[in-house]
Amino acid sequence: MPHSESDRPSTKRQKLDGVVKAPPAAKRGSTIFAPFRTIGLVSPTAVPFSSIPLGKTTFQITTSVGRALQTYDLKRGLNLVFVTRPQTPADITATHAWKEKVYAAWGDPRSGEPQGLWAFQRGKKAAELPLPADLDQPIKQILIFGSWIVACALTRIEVFKSATLEHYTTIFTAAAKKGDNEITGGVCNMPTFLNKIFVGRKDGWVEIWNVSTGKLIYTILPPSRECGAVTCLQPSTALSLLAIAYSEGPLVIQNVLTDKPVLQLMAGTEDAPVTCVSFRSDGQGAGQDGRKDGVMATATSVSGDVTFWDLNKGGRIMGVLRGAHNPPSHNKDVRGGVSKIEFLPGQPVIVTSGLDNSLKSWIFDESPFSPIPRILHMRSGHAAPVRCLQFLPSDFDGAEGGNKWLLSGGRDRSLWGWSLRRDGQSTELSQGAIRKKARKMGLLAAGSLSHGPTTTLDDLKAPEITCIASSLNRDGGIGAIPGKQMIWDKGNDKNKPTSAELSGATGWESVVTAHKDDPWARTWFWGRKRAGRWAFKTGDGESVSTVAMSSCGSFALVGSAGGSIDMYNLQSGRHRQRFPSRLTPAQLRQLKMQQLKALDEVNKLQTHSKPTFAPGTGRHSKAVTGIVVDPLNRTVISCSLDGKIKFWDFVTGNLVDEIDWAPMTKITACRYHPGNDLIAFACDDHSIRVVDVETKQTIRELWGCRGDINDFCFSNDGRWIIAASQDSVIRVWDLPTSHLIDAFRLEKPCTALAFSATGEYLAGAVEGDLGVQIWTNRTLFKHVPTRQISDKEIGQVAAPTASGEGGQGLIEAAFEAEAEEQPEDDGVTAPVIDQLSSDMMTLSLVPKSRWQTLLHIDLIKARNKPKEPPKAPEKAPFFLPSLGGPNPLVPPPAADSKDKQEGKSASGASRITQLDRTRNQQALTSKLLACGASGDYTPFIEHLKSLPPSAADLELRSLSPGNGDDDPATNELLHFVRALTARLAARRDYELTQAWMAVFLRLHFDLVVASPPLLAALREWRALQARERDRLDELLGYCGGVVGFLRSPRT
Repeated sequence: MPHSESDRPSTKRQKLDGVVKAPPAAKRGSTIFAPFRTIGLVSPTAVPFSSIPLGKTTFQITTSVGRALQTYDLKRGLNLVFVTRPQTPADITATHAWKEKVYAAWGDPRSGEPQGLWAFQRGKKAAELPLPADLDQPIKQILIFGSWIVACALTRIEVFKSATLEHYTTIFTAAAKKGDNEITGGVCNMPTFLNKIFVGRKDGWVEIWNVSTGKLIYTILPPSRECGAVTCLQPSTALSLLAIAYSEGPLVIQNVLTDKPVLQLMAGTEDAPVTCVSFRSDGQGAGQDGRKDGVMATATSVSGDVTFWDLNKGGRIMGVLRGAHNPPSHNKDVRGGVSKIEFLPGQPVIVTSGLDNSLKSWIFDESPFSPIPRILHMRSGHAAPVRCLQFLPSDFDGAEGGNKWLLSGGRDRSLWGWSLRRDGQSTELSQGAIRKKARKMGLLAAGSLSHGPTTTLDDLKAPEITCIASSLNRDGGIGAIPGKQMIWDKGNDKNKPTSAELSGATGWESVVTAHKDDPWARTWFWGRKRAGRWAFKTGDGESVSTVAMSSCGSFALVGSAGGSIDMYNLQSGRHRQRFPSRLTPAQLRQLKMQQLKALDEVNKLQTHSKPTFAPGTGRHSKAVTGIVVDPLNRTVISCSLDGKIKFWDFVTGNLVDEIDWAPMTKITACRYHPGNDLIAFACDDHSIRVVDVETKQTIRELWGCRGDINDFCFSNDGRWIIAASQDSVIRVWDLPTSHLIDAFRLEKPCTALAFSATGEYLAGAVEGDLGVQIWTNRTLFKHVPTRQISDKEIGQVAAPTASGEGGQGLIEAAFEAEAEEQPEDDGVTAPVIDQLSSDMMTLSLVPKSRWQTLLHIDLIKARNKPKEPPKAPEKAPFFLPSLGGPNPLVPPPAADSKDKQEGKSASGASRITQLDRTRNQQALTSKLLACGASGDYTPFIEHLKSLPPSAADLELRSLSPGNGDDDPATNELLHFVRALTARLAARRDYELTQAWMAVFLRLHFDLVVASPPLLAALREWRALQARERDRLDELLGYCGGVVGFLRSPRT
C-alpha cells in the first residue's frame, strides 16, 4: 500500500521545481486495480465441445468459455493444458478440433458484431480463414474431413480447402417457403462417402451435397410430415447408417444407400426433442451381459439426463443416467441441460458437457455389468450467477500462506472453493450422497421414464446460499472427525451423545452459511470439503438473514429476518446464548424491582446521563442484516433494518450500548476490520458510515454511490473501503482522508466483493455471470498516486477474461510502462510543502542506501579490492596474426596525445598535487566558501545530497583547513561543521547530518583535536544535538505511553 512504503517519498513532502497542476477531469480507468483473469468457467455456453485423440494414450477436449477456448487433457483427469490467446473479438459460435489445430468461428453479423474463423495451435492463434464479404449469418458448426473445411451457417454453407485455407465455394440451400431451408440439424459426413456432406433442414429434409462440385445429389425425406425439423445428424458405426433426430421426438436410423429406415424409435418428445446422439465404437455394452455391439446414447438440451439404447432386436432403453447435468430451472436462474455427448473412439468412455458449466467423463467398468456408467472425471463451476464471496483467512493445512482460497456461493445451491494458484484444486463442497438419496426416493427408478426425462436432484441440495462466515482456527484439515458423520442434523434431542471429545482432538467445522428462505444455518468442514454435522435454527423460526463466527472458531451466531440472534457452539452443536438473553424467574423478579426503583426521581436523574438497558430487552424489531464478534469475544455488534446498531455482552447476552439512526436510514450490511477496530455500515440512503467501536462515534460518512450498495469490504490493512453499487461502479475511499481515490465502471453491476488478506487480489461477481472476476492490486509493487477524484473522471474498464488476456499479474502490474498524458493548464495549483512544520524533525528524501553506503565505504572498497593482479593472456595459436606489429584495423596514436603523455611524465607532479592545484575550481569547495560568507548553507547541503557515496567520500576527504586558525574564512573544516549545525538547527535531514558528521570525524579527527575553533564549533553542534535528542525522546515516550494505554486490555 502507498502509506506503508518506507523508502518511497510521500506526496506531501515531495519538493518539485515547477508548479504542480491538477489533472483534468478526463475519463480514466482504475489506477489501483488491474484486471487479472476470470475463474470458474468450464463450459458455460451452448457451443458443443470438440475432442481429438492424441495417439493411443489420451484425448484432448476443447470447450468454449465465451471468447476463448480451454483445452483439457483426459489422461490427466481433465487437467487444463491450454487457454487460447488472443481472445476473439466476439463470442465463439462453433469449434472443431482437427489434427494439431482447433478451429473456432466467432461473431454474429445480425447483432452488428464482426465475424471471423480462426485456427489455434497449442493455445496460440496460428491462422485465419478468409470469409466471404456477403456472409451475414453466424457460423453454427464447423466440419473438417479429407481436404475440406465446411462452415455451416443458418441457410448457407461455406467450403474451404484444408491445405491452403482458401475459400472454395458457397452452397445455398433452397426452400419452397420462407424458413424451410434453415439448417437446424447441422452437417455431417460419413465414411466412404467421398466429398459428400449431409445437411439437416427445418422442413425435415436431409440433403446430400457434393462439396467438390457444389451440386445437390439427393434428398432424404422424413417418414411423415409430423416429424418436424431435423435436430441432429450422427453417422453410426455401421457403414451407410445415419441417425436422424426430429423435433417432434422420432429418431430414425436411415440407410442412405437404399433410402430406407432401418430402425425408428420415439427417443424424445415434442417438449424435449433429442439434440445430440452418439454411438459406442468399442464393440461392447449391449445385451444382457454387455458383450454385444449396438449402444446408442441420446440426450436433450431441456433435461440433464442421458439415455442409453440397445439397438439389437428393434431397440430398447437399457438405462438412463439421471442427473448427469443439472436440468434448467423453471425460472431460468439456474442453467442446465446437456449440450453434447460423445463416445470416445474405441473406449468405454462417454464425455458429456452441459449448460450447467460442467464437463464430465463417464466410464463403463462396473462389475457385474451395469448399463449405467460411473463418473470418471469432472470439471465444473457454478451453474448460476454467484451470490456471495469470501476469501479464507489462511490455508487450513498451514503449508502455504494465505490468499489462496476463495469461497463462493451461487444461486445453483452450491458452495465452491476456488484455488487462485492451481485450477485443478478448485472443488465444490460436498452435500452428501445426493444420487444415493435420489435412488432411495425413487427419483432414479425406471418407472419414471414413462413421463419423459425429468429430475429433481437439485431439490435435495441445501437452498441458495446468501451469506458465508468462516474461521480456520479450529479447522482440523482433512483429518477432522474421521469416519461417517451425520450431515446437518436438525434433531432437538438434547440427550443425544455428542462427539465433543473427538472433535476437540481433531478440530471441527470452520464454515457457516445462511440460506435463502430457510430457518436453518448450516455448517461445513473446509478441510474435508464436505457438509458439516450441524444445522442451527433461528430462535424465532424465521429465515436466516445473516451469520457470523467468532475469531476463535468455536461459536457461530445466527441472525433471523424476525430480529432474533442466537449463538451456538460449533464443537458440540449446542445452543449457548440468545441476544437478548432469556431471563430466568429470579431475573424477572429482579427486573421488576429495578423498574420500581426507577420510579424514584433521584434514580431518574442519576441514570439520565448514561442510558442503561434492562436484561432481556433490546431485541431488534426487523431483520438482522449484520453480526460481528470482536477478536477478544467480549462484544457482539449487530445491525438491522430498524436502523439501530446494538452492542451486546458476549457472555451474558445483555444489551450494553446502542446507536439509533432510525428513521433517518436503514442499515443493510456491516463489515468489521479488527486491526483498526472500525466497523462500516451500508445504509439504504446509498452511504457508508464508519463507526469507532471503542468510542461508539461515527467518524466517517462516505457518499457517492448512485444506486443501492450491493456489497462492500475493507482492504487488508483497513485503509480503504471498496464498494460495489447498482450503478455498475466500484468505488474506493481512503479512510484517513475520506476521499474517493479510485473508481471504475463495469458493463454490468457487481453483486459481490471480497478482498484478500494479503492485499493481492480483489474478487468480484458480476450480475448474470457464472465466473468470478479477479483484479490485482498495483500498489503492492509500485507507487500509485491516490488523489481525490470526481464522478466525471470515472471511466468504463474491460472486465478480466478467462484467458487472462489484457490482464496483468502482480509482476506485470508492477513493471508496466506508464504513458500518462501531461495535465493541461487549468489554473489550479497544488501546494508544494518541503517541511510540514518547523517544530517537526524531518528526514531527508535521499535513499537510505546512499548514506548507509557512505558510512561503510572503506569496508566496501576493501571487499571489492582484487585478490590478485590480472594474469597475462595465454599465447595465441600459431595461425593467428601477431599483435606486435602494426595492425591495419587499429588507428595509430595521435601525436598530440603522445606529447601530452610525455609532458605529464616529465613534469613529475603527482595526482595529489594536481588535485590541490585545482581545488579552487571545485564546485563543492566554492559552494561551501560562498555559503559560509553569506551564512546560508542550503545550496551546499543540496549539492552534497546529490552526490553519490563515492563522490561524497572523496569530497569529504578533500576538505582542508586552509590558512589555519588565523583565517577562519578559508577553513573548510570549520565551515562544514557550521553547515551541519545550521541544518540540525533547522530540524531537517536528520539522518544525513548524523552520517556526514560520523564520516567527517573519522577522516579529520587529528585536525579537529589540534584546532580550538573547530573544537568550539563541535561543542556547539553537540549541545544542539543533545537538546534535539532529549526532545525527540520525550515525544516518543509520550506517544508510546498513549499507544500502550489504548492497547491495554484493562482500559
